[in-house]
Amino acid sequence: MREYSKNTLNKVKRGSNRAFYDVTKINDILDAGFVGYVSYSFEGRAICIPMAYGRIENKIYLHGSRKNRMLLSLIQSKQASITIMHLDGLVLARSGFHHSVNYRSATIFGSVKEIDEPILKEKALKCVVDQMIADRWESLREMNSKEFNATLVVELTIETASAKVRAEGVLDEKSDIKLPIWAGVIPIKQVAEKPISEVDLPEKVDVPEHVLTYVKQNNK
Repeated sequence: MREYSKNTLNKVKRGSNRAFYDVTKINDILDAGFVGYVSYSFEGRAICIPMAYGRIENKIYLHGSRKNRMLLSLIQSKQASITIMHLDGLVLARSGFHHSVNYRSATIFGSVKEIDEPILKEKALKCVVDQMIADRWESLREMNSKEFNATLVVELTIETASAKVRAEGVLDEKSDIKLPIWAGVIPIKQVAEKPISEVDLPEKVDVPEHVLTYVKQNNK
């Protein structure tokens, strides 16, 4: 089992019993999503923005306009932090103090650089698209040179990370258990519904197999 070493940056202090540093488990959390919350500093102000991402091994890829102030700030600082979180349930206790949520979250830290090399840049963009829905990239038209050159891609190499997971029921005070108040967990999950085709599609353009597969795998 390979783990990220604990340091002052990634060590979880509050709720440390729910923390882990296992690389494979953290990658599982990353791969289960496609939107991360990226933190950066702009003109002395702390800002956090949700961004689509893709992962290849220990690399995370982000993309945007060449004028994107977040990406430009990350390249300038050469460091970044990204958090991914999946909400799995609402934990409703007998007191407001003990209300909580069940979740899986991972926070990663690493070094950042711009990707200019065309082959690697295209591979990174494919990674971001396919992170959202597998096999999507191969069904699309190729990016033209104007689009390709207007897109800025940054690569974050994961140097350290940590994760926290809560997957349990209500933890009420013993003195509250016999109170006539309902307590329990409401499971939460993201569900894919039936695809809605654009009205201006040419005739005989059916919903592709990779879309149907995604919906089938994520509709329950």
